[in-house]
Amino acid sequence: MDRILLRGGNPLHGEIPMSGAKNSALKLMAACLLTDEPLVLSNAPRLADTRFMAHLLAHLGVHSSEDAGSVLTLNAKDITNTTAPYELVRKMRATFNVLGPLLARMGAAKVSLPGGCAIGARPVDLHLKAFEALGAEIELSEGYVEAKVPGGRLKGGRVVFPFVSVGATEHTMLAATLASGTSVLENCACEPEIADLAGCLNAMGAKVSGAGTSTITIEGVEKLSGAHWPVVPDRIETGTYALAAAAAGGKVRLTQVRPQHNDALWSAMEQAGVTITQGEDWVEVERDPATPIKAVDIETRPYPGFPTDLQAQFMGLMVLAEGASVMTETIFENRFMHAPELSRMGADIHVRGREAVVRGPAKLTGAPVMATDLRASVSLVIAGLAAKGETEINRVYHLDRGFERLEEKLSRCGADIRRVNDRE
Repeated sequence: MDRILLRGGNPLHGEIPMSGAKNSALKLMAACLLTDEPLVLSNAPRLADTRFMAHLLAHLGVHSSEDAGSVLTLNAKDITNTTAPYELVRKMRATFNVLGPLLARMGAAKVSLPGGCAIGARPVDLHLKAFEALGAEIELSEGYVEAKVPGGRLKGGRVVFPFVSVGATEHTMLAATLASGTSVLENCACEPEIADLAGCLNAMGAKVSGAGTSTITIEGVEKLSGAHWPVVPDRIETGTYALAAAAAGGKVRLTQVRPQHNDALWSAMEQAGVTITQGEDWVEVERDPATPIKAVDIETRPYPGFPTDLQAQFMGLMVLAEGASVMTETIFENRFMHAPELSRMGADIHVRGREAVVRGPAKLTGAPVMATDLRASVSLVIAGLAAKGETEINRVYHLDRGFERLEEKLSRCGADIRRVNDRE
């Protein structure tokens, strides 16, 4: 099993290009099931999660190919299977999103319920109720969702989500594109990845309006075509490297980004004393290592609030701050699993329910630590960049789910970081 060895104390200087967004790419990949023509995605990230999705799509009959760059071509001309088995869905929740496209195009599907989630419950009942509102008949049997559409085609309908859900919003959008009539989705999530999915669907011939607002209207069409679409830059990767630069000190320019997608983070970092300079498609992060970091309270909220996917990384910065900061997690109920690992490095963190109180500045020292989930794992990298001595991060397969070439990108800016395995 791979490990990451990281020796802290080196300020970062240089330029880091961002990859395409994992959270968008996975839903865009599922969209290929809606057409019998090729869907070509540029700026597609190469991650464990995208490989999992490609494997499931291949099981359904999709042919995929990657070029030497970041272009992924998906061809679902002939869907040969409408069953997504447990062994392929259990690895990653996003694979469940093949259900809607299969229902929309084929009129029936059998998809395993996704496995548990380490950071909290993420039920799929919102997805299923939305499909029922569009005319699907749903049965749960032996851990599978068996769905069919009387007459073979979904019908437009009104879907009101009881609470904001990114996954349910995206999944319902996918299904409604081929429904007969108009669908109106209310209380939708507003994340940039949703607007990215809508843009791709419209490039394929769909009629989606309102994406990025709380109400999305979809006028169903009979058929979608292929398209070329660039995956939106990953705002979570952008924020992660910004926080890494702030923790280590130095000056790093992040390129191929959409700065406006991280306004909540930039505000919090500036309050912490970090200098943020923005351009049209770049962000520069600068902090003199001798300049103290100020404590800042954050509360995670749906977009455009502070993202839950950056809470762990921000905590990795706050352990270095002078004073006490309070991290309030409102999205997932168990997303402080990184706190005990940061404490092993010398952080002073007390978790009480959905709040974590961080007192600093901590004098971090390297230690063996364990990644518990994707975002938690990279918080340990951020802390390790500022720690004295060597940090050994285990179970880094979590990192590979969402960060492409992390060691390479950081080492090019001066970080002393390398990946090893048990044979070394």
